[in-house]
Amino acid sequence: MPVRLVVRTFSELCITVGALIILFVVYFLFWTGVKAADAAEDEIDTLHSRWARQPVAPAPPPDSAEPSAPAPYRDGKPFAMLHIPRFGAGWEWPVLENTEVRTLQKGLGHYSGTARPGDTGNFAVAGHRRTYGDPFKDFPKLRPGDAVVVNDGTTWFTYRIAKKPYRTVPTDTAVVDPVPRGSGFEGAGRYLTLTTCEPEWGSSHRLIAWAHLDATRPVSAGRPQALSR
Repeated sequence: MPVRLVVRTFSELCITVGALIILFVVYFLFWTGVKAADAAEDEIDTLHSRWARQPVAPAPPPDSAEPSAPAPYRDGKPFAMLHIPRFGAGWEWPVLENTEVRTLQKGLGHYSGTARPGDTGNFAVAGHRRTYGDPFKDFPKLRPGDAVVVNDGTTWFTYRIAKKPYRTVPTDTAVVDPVPRGSGFEGAGRYLTLTTCEPEWGSSHRLIAWAHLDATRPVSAGRPQALSR
């Protein structure tokens, strides 16, 4: 009798643990995706509303003084949209300022202190590989020549991937330097760096993709060719 009780208790415990594991997996595979989709949609709506309200500034005369420095990005707030056609025609995510955990639950995160889109330097962006919408799930599919298009409300910036994703460790912060180490770039330029976790369901390493600015286009002129295919 005691043996049967132990076996039954153990079986019930295994069932309970199994159910908890299933619920945990469902949470990470489904619920975080739902939350991220809703949060990202809210950030996109915020951007579009802001852009719709901002006036179109006239071009300054040739002999005008240098324009004043733009206002700094606000922590945790969106400032651009990022598109990667390689990941699908409808793939688009908001880019928010900083790479804190709560920021990456709503979209992609800009490494604070790195360049703005289109500026000389390195515009560096991080995103989840899995969970919270899986924005960079297909990161290993990136190939040289692939377009990465950024829209800041006034300009489309089309970058081109320079090489296949590079694997490194989290402490290798030089990958987001103004001239990123390991990229093959030499000297100052207008670069973009994308980072995500590696392996797919872990975070012991990082995957890095580097790109260089290929073209710019005013938003008023319509979507760039890279998004029209």
